[in-house]
Amino acid sequence: MARVLLIDDDARLRELLTGYLAENDVSVRAAADGLRGLEALRSEPFDAVILDIMMPGIDGLEVLRRIRKDSRVPVLMLTAKGDEMDRVVGLEIGADDYISKPFGPRELLARLRAVLRRVSPEEPSPSVREGELALDLAARQAVDAGVLLDLTGLEFDLLSALVRRAGRVVTREALLRETKREDVSDRAVDVHISHLRQKLQDDPPRRIKTVRGVGYVFTKEAKDPK
Repeated sequence: MARVLLIDDDARLRELLTGYLAENDVSVRAAADGLRGLEALRSEPFDAVILDIMMPGIDGLEVLRRIRKDSRVPVLMLTAKGDEMDRVVGLEIGADDYISKPFGPRELLARLRAVLRRVSPEEPSPSVREGELALDLAARQAVDAGVLLDLTGLEFDLLSALVRRAGRVVTREALLRETKREDVSDRAVDVHISHLRQKLQDDPPRRIKTVRGVGYVFTKEAKDPK
C-alpha cells in the first residue's frame, strides 16, 4: 500500500481525499499547513506528496523548495485553474506533476498512480548509453562521465526520451506524450531542457540541440572508424 502525505489547508478536501484514497489502497497522512507537512516528512517516509500551492503561512512553492533540499520524493502539486505561472515555477523547482482545481478524486488518483509508476516501474527496463552518458531506466538514474546527476522525475523522463532517440529530432508534443505530461506547456518543456543542459554542462548546447520551431535532438556520438 502506498503511503502519501497530503498537505492542504482545506479541511473538507483533506477529509474527502483521505477517505477516497484509503478506499483505493492508498494510506494518507494529512497536514493542514506547510510547516506541519514538513514536520511529517522529517518524521516518517512517504512514497509521494500531494501539495497545495495556495496555503496560509508558507505556500506550497516554498514547501516544495524545502523538500527538494534533501528529498527526491515525488510531489504532485494542486494549483488554481489556469494559473500557468505557478505550474511552471513548480516544475522548475522540482514538482513531478500537477493537477488544477477543481478536480475529481478519480483524476487525482490516476495522476498519483502515474507518478508512482514513473518512480517505481513495475518491470525492469534496460539501460541505455550515449557517449559518456548512461541511463539506468529501472533505477531512474543518469550518470554522466562517472558523475550521478541530480534530476527531477520530469527531467529524467525528458532526457530518457531524447537519448533513446539519439540522432533523431523529437518534437515537444512527442516529448510530452512520452513523459505522459500532455497538459504541460511548451514553455515548461523548454525550461526543463534548459535545466538538463546545465546539469549536463552542455552550454553552449553540444548534446541537446534545439531544432527551431520543432523540438530537440540529442546528438548521437560519432564512432571512430576501425
